[in-house]
Amino acid sequence: MAKSQPRAWQRMLSGRRLDLLDPSPLDIELSDIAHGLARVARWNGQTNGDYAFSVAQHSILVMHLAVAANPKFDGSARLYALLHDAPEYVMGDIISPLKAAMGGEYKKLENRLLGAIHVRFSLPANPSASVVKQIKKADQQAAYFEAVNLAGFEPAEARKLFGEPSLASFDMPDFESLIRPWPIHVAHEQFMQNFSEISGPAAR
Repeated sequence: MAKSQPRAWQRMLSGRRLDLLDPSPLDIELSDIAHGLARVARWNGQTNGDYAFSVAQHSILVMHLAVAANPKFDGSARLYALLHDAPEYVMGDIISPLKAAMGGEYKKLENRLLGAIHVRFSLPANPSASVVKQIKKADQQAAYFEAVNLAGFEPAEARKLFGEPSLASFDMPDFESLIRPWPIHVAHEQFMQNFSEISGPAAR
């Protein structure tokens, strides 16, 4: 008898069963994303503070950095920024050097899931090149600020790895709140709230 295919789905707390190899937008729920991202630690948990710095909080920081750099960053662009690491709610946060060493298959899975997430929330599967570029820049700036403020990096070392931020932290509203690690429930609530402010409650 032929062997059955190994299970490739995960049961979510919403009750959905998400196929990680062939994800359907119908099986993606905002509550699952917020729950997962609030519990996934950036920097593999190697950060200062009473709480881990979650991917949910990082995602909000990236969105705010993108808006601060370009006030015309519109609703859909903001949503792309907020969701840029959303696949990590089931795939985890793997540091970039290790992700590169794993090769292209991981990235294909990640991009397939990200596309399904975008479609679930009424976005085109792939954002424009301009939006991708702006989010990437904000992501690198967030990495710099997290590295220096939370992960024990010296500014010179962080600049070599992530580049020089084009925006000073003191020029960004609410920076001190955004960089201080939040408890899990706060990260979850803030992610949901930011999503609603962009898209409206009906988009959940």
